[in-house]
Amino acid sequence: MLGPVLLAAARSDTVRRLVSGAPVTRGVVARFVPGERLETALDAAAGLLADGLEVTFDHLGEDVTDVASALRSRDACLALVEALAGEDLGTRAEVSVKLSALGQALPGGHDLALRHVLPVVEAAAAAGTTVTLDMEDHTTTDSTLAILAELRERFPETGAAVQSYLFRTEKDCQTLAASGARVRLVKGAYREPASVAYQHRAEVDRAYVRCLRTLLAGEGYPMVATHDPRLVAVAQALAARLGRRPGSYEFQMLYGIRPVEQRRLAAEGHRMRVYLPYGTDWYGYFMRRLAERPANLAFFARSLAGRR
Repeated sequence: MLGPVLLAAARSDTVRRLVSGAPVTRGVVARFVPGERLETALDAAAGLLADGLEVTFDHLGEDVTDVASALRSRDACLALVEALAGEDLGTRAEVSVKLSALGQALPGGHDLALRHVLPVVEAAAAAGTTVTLDMEDHTTTDSTLAILAELRERFPETGAAVQSYLFRTEKDCQTLAASGARVRLVKGAYREPASVAYQHRAEVDRAYVRCLRTLLAGEGYPMVATHDPRLVAVAQALAARLGRRPGSYEFQMLYGIRPVEQRRLAAEGHRMRVYLPYGTDWYGYFMRRLAERPANLAFFARSLAGRR
């Protein structure tokens, strides 16, 4: 029952002020967000890369309320790509982008987000890396997939996330797999109504496996984003059965969650990519991480009580 409460809190300005103002909060947030500055994120990435992991950077920011903020988000993404170009890491370090941070929810937001993300994708291609479009709440799905299709006409390596808890996602996976797209499969971390999304964990998990089978059997590049050991094992078994070799798909996990498992998968020869967020707008991201796993909430509660 706590999950929906925390997801609602993620959009509450009052709760944001309370959580952000708690003295212990920043220390706890550091478990999931290595820092607010690009330089700090690059330092964290260097350690992950040295351990044989790969990374995808996410400059945190969403639900911008004006064009100026969207432009600042675009410029932050461009600064990130410029820094990655200097490191010559190729696709070992890629970029994740939330289109809401680029103005998707503003008037004329679809065209605005496309106009802002295009130079980021162009710069990433010039740097030898790729961009993945994050998926947000269900009201943005059509727009995000349409922007993906337009970007892929010139930059076919551009990818997108899809969420197994949405009823529509199995069909979306069929379309994307047939097109040869890069697809990050996640369960979903937004509060969605029963009219569009599965509400129970078992249903979401079964949908995840169905989507996973479609992606692994298709022509694209699946990115298996899960911390669930059962689903990791299912992915490995399906990949073997379908003739997928390591390197033709990858696993993804969030920074700070199951780091031992991340290194185990990398040591076994799998591509294992860590989702590495940074920036000052960490609150919404942090609250969704608490909502996803009771262990995360328990960790935060212990810290607030001074028993870390």
